[in-house]
Amino acid sequence: MAKITLSKLRHSYMPHPKSAEDYALKEIDLDWSDGGAYALLGPSGCGKSTLLNIISGLLQPSEGQILFDGTDVTALPPDQRNIAQVFQFPVIYDTMSVFDNLAFPLRNRGVPEAKVNDRVAEIAAMLEVTQMLDAKAAGLSPDNKQKISMGRGLVRDDVNVVMFDEPLTVIDPHLKWKLRSKLKELHQRVKATMIYVTHDQTEALTFADQVVVMQDGEVVQIGTPVALFERPEHTFVGHFIGSPGMNVLPAELRDGGAFLQGHNVLLEGAITGGEGTPQIGIRPEFVSLGETGLPATVRKVSDIGRHNVVEAMIGEVSVKAVTEGVPPAPGSNVHLNFRQDQTRLYRDGWLATTGEKT
Repeated sequence: MAKITLSKLRHSYMPHPKSAEDYALKEIDLDWSDGGAYALLGPSGCGKSTLLNIISGLLQPSEGQILFDGTDVTALPPDQRNIAQVFQFPVIYDTMSVFDNLAFPLRNRGVPEAKVNDRVAEIAAMLEVTQMLDAKAAGLSPDNKQKISMGRGLVRDDVNVVMFDEPLTVIDPHLKWKLRSKLKELHQRVKATMIYVTHDQTEALTFADQVVVMQDGEVVQIGTPVALFERPEHTFVGHFIGSPGMNVLPAELRDGGAFLQGHNVLLEGAITGGEGTPQIGIRPEFVSLGETGLPATVRKVSDIGRHNVVEAMIGEVSVKAVTEGVPPAPGSNVHLNFRQDQTRLYRDGWLATTGEKT
């Protein structure tokens, strides 16, 4: 296991990049602590798989360094980085038994057979596959095949990091929650440094202690799942995480305050200096209906089970609110209230309020 440091890392697939747009990864500086559970989260094309391949040694970065426990491994090939990787599709040998699949990474490194037996038994018990150790891998269900693939990544106790690249993509939805829970449990037991790459916010937020959110080759925020939800530092984070995503509303700044369609909106704290197009951000969970507030007209109501999502129009601006109880009918006139400590100003997407009331 190792602390992983990425220093001034940039990568371009072009031989002679000239501008920021030519880079698949903009400058990235990150530290991942030994034994932590991390997720790289973002949409397709944001750079997360490129970053994973650079860490694993499958790709050489155009600029910057990768360090494991302070040792520069940037030029080392994958087999010298002591990394285990689990991919979208299970990497197992169908003609081998489950036992032999789990044992293969150890036998390949000359581990004594007694230790192989002990380690395979330990991992099999964690994965709850002890009863199938003698079965051929070819006959396993897709979720069990992925369990064995995970086990192959975890069976060695000398790896610097275990990396998961969209490991639940091909798993049936009703089985995903079981494997997510199992993976979290495994991390807590083996204490290995783990990096989980996904575009699925549920997978990232349920697995990781720290989530790295990426967009267009940049890291836009690093934080705990709670921090990403409660205080997005960029409107992309607010929109990408949460269902429905954060309301991002056009704003006008004047007289020291923020206005939405001519109505003054109280913010969480003081507005910081700077330039850029202003927007108000507030999650639907913190918008409520009341007797007074911003006048609006209900456009649509969506029943999402335990709650309703009410979409209302303030002038020409759509605002979503998560509500309980009997919702107002479409066409109704209502008043919206924004919870002040959860109402923020953004400039060109970036957070522009201090969080400290003036």
